[in-house]
Amino acid sequence: MTPASDTSSPTLIGTPTPLLRLERIRKWFPIKKGVFPHTVGWVKAVDGVDLTIAPGKTLALVGESGCGKSTLGLTLLRLHEPTGGRIFYAGSEITSLPPRQFHPYRKKMQIIFQDPYSSLNPRLTVGETLLEGMTVHGIGSNRSERLDRLRDLLPQVGMAPDALTCYPHEFSGGQRQRLSIARALAVEPSLLVCDEAVSALDVSVQAQILNLLKELQAARGLTYLFITHNLSVVEYLADEVAVMYLGRIVERGPAEELFSSPAHPYTQALLKAAPDTNPEKSTLPPPLEGDVPSPAHPPAGCHFHPRCPYSFEPCPIRTPELYPAGPGRQSRCFLNE
Repeated sequence: MTPASDTSSPTLIGTPTPLLRLERIRKWFPIKKGVFPHTVGWVKAVDGVDLTIAPGKTLALVGESGCGKSTLGLTLLRLHEPTGGRIFYAGSEITSLPPRQFHPYRKKMQIIFQDPYSSLNPRLTVGETLLEGMTVHGIGSNRSERLDRLRDLLPQVGMAPDALTCYPHEFSGGQRQRLSIARALAVEPSLLVCDEAVSALDVSVQAQILNLLKELQAARGLTYLFITHNLSVVEYLADEVAVMYLGRIVERGPAEELFSSPAHPYTQALLKAAPDTNPEKSTLPPPLEGDVPSPAHPPAGCHFHPRCPYSFEPCPIRTPELYPAGPGRQSRCFLNE
């Protein structure tokens, strides 16, 4: 039993030459049972996602826990191998490149994880941790040159050069996240996947890290995929927003327009539940009830229809496409058909 292939052509939003383009990306995990395990089903964590990110821009990927955001981030980096679909970086397909050919792309796409306390090896000094990636990717001609680069890099993320000789336990959570950012930048990437990169930090520290990310983007021309459930962060940082529900993108568009006039009922409910994100909250539907259904057994038709206040006849039967919902916007809802 294997997932069916999908050769349909997606409708893409964005520039003609995006830095990153995903076409119908799927990541399904097998469900195995029995003494001699055999596949009896699939957890459809990511189920046919199309995305584009323009160079130097920030795309925020938002949704409730369990909707597949982090799995999508790991899949586009090929830390999870995709079950189906295609991944393009700067116009070149990288979906199934063998490790040797994919190696040059690995340094161009880096990730910053959520937990700064577990993302750094406690047995290595900061310098040893940062040097690892530089050595693997051939950044600098020798160890001395690499250390010089790191001494220049650390002040750019708000850390002193003498941090190189220290161990992770000597730093606070915010400082560790700055070091995680330095580790990603040490190999000179173009794309950073920020997977809930500030959610484990205090509010005041969150603001500092967000300001740092903005400054680095302006100075280095970085492109961000910012995965988060915090809509206040999205409103501050993102150029575009993609809203994800149960493995699918349900709305996509410019951040300012999406916040001022959300088109999909799920986006409306998220904004209603978030503090200080929309002055017109009184016109939005009430916050959602119930939990996200299991991606192993998603509802038929529109995945959102069991929780949707506007559900009507076609919703339990047919799967809506991403319909135009305004300039540069799409919504996966029959209300926009």
